[in-house]
Amino acid sequence: MTKKKQQTKATPQSLLMGIIGAIVIAIASYFGFDLSTNNTTDTPDTGDNTSVVQQPPVASGNVSVIQFSEGFGAQKSFWQVYFTSPSRSDALPSESCMGGIDQPVVDLINGTQRTLDIAAFEWKNECITQAVIAAHNRGVVVRMVVDNEHTVEENEEAELLDEEAPFMEIIAAGIPYVDDGRSGLMHNKFMIFDSTTVLTGSMNFTARGTYTNNNNVLVMRSQRAVAAYQDQFDEMFNDGQFGPRGESPNNFAFSQDGVSIQILFSPDDPVVDIMIQEISNAQSEIRFMTFSFTEDLIGQALLAEAANGIDIAGIFETRGSETEYSELTPLFCAGVDVWQDGNSQTFHHKVFVIDGTTVLTGSFNISDNATTSNDENMVIIRDPDLAAQYLAEYDRMLQSARAVDAADITCN
Repeated sequence: MTKKKQQTKATPQSLLMGIIGAIVIAIASYFGFDLSTNNTTDTPDTGDNTSVVQQPPVASGNVSVIQFSEGFGAQKSFWQVYFTSPSRSDALPSESCMGGIDQPVVDLINGTQRTLDIAAFEWKNECITQAVIAAHNRGVVVRMVVDNEHTVEENEEAELLDEEAPFMEIIAAGIPYVDDGRSGLMHNKFMIFDSTTVLTGSMNFTARGTYTNNNNVLVMRSQRAVAAYQDQFDEMFNDGQFGPRGESPNNFAFSQDGVSIQILFSPDDPVVDIMIQEISNAQSEIRFMTFSFTEDLIGQALLAEAANGIDIAGIFETRGSETEYSELTPLFCAGVDVWQDGNSQTFHHKVFVIDGTTVLTGSFNISDNATTSNDENMVIIRDPDLAAQYLAEYDRMLQSARAVDAADITCN
């Protein structure tokens, strides 16, 4: 079947925005930042997502706000953080870079000069695809690791149905990739740019990931962070190692600009044990936002801290919270302040914030599969300024969250 290619006609506005974007990237690079302010002003189509009041991120001290028409961003020192602000019920791959946080991903790719390594669970974003192909064509060494089912097979099926299939364009461009070829998931979503900067978080590289789902992205300019992610990428790309490897736990703990960081990769790192330790060390409060939360040990750790007087509250993805395995029921029945999200699509965060100082984020769902089977990553970073950004996101999400209906809950 002949594949239909998506064509985008250049307009004076798009050319002007490209020139402005290049200038901004150059200025940001000079001052040590990787990402530019998004100046796109396209108004997205509104779907049936619940409206959220557009409270800005927290700007204080050395933290500056990055403006988006559909999203939130902030930066300080070596990090930038981004949050989606979805308002659509659906988004096709070609409906990308329309004011959302996929634009700074493209800006990073456009600024890459030597190497670009990508680990992607899903891949359906035309704007990011074209940026990757352009990098490859200008001589950047691009390599990709992907999930066989959710990237390769889904795009193959889309092409057969004469639908948009951006990963098939990646293949056609000759960009080398390795897929995991197994039932467990290669669930990472990270990129490494020029061996200097790494991007991670919960956002899949799809238009839906940016424009219909709640997600977060963390970018770090850090050689130590790059080394951690590069080690994991090379195991997958060079050695074909996925899932449990039987290795000793990694020791990716370091300080960057005075900020303590630990990077974990499951299933070989004891992520649940380390999360329990972090929860047990809480002094005052814990906030969480979770797509999937079915791990009993984490739920029990929260219950223990709640019994000790720690202020605990969290938002669950509604569909996931209604399964028999969800930790929502035991937490609700113990009187913990829990909510169900208000996004009619997918609430995809995997975030804990402890004592307004420590952030746990990444691709790691709080589930047994994430612990024992899937390839996942988690960042634990201790910075009150960064924690303030995630707490601001929590407050935004709380505006549209729904109280749990006690009639739907059976407490033992």
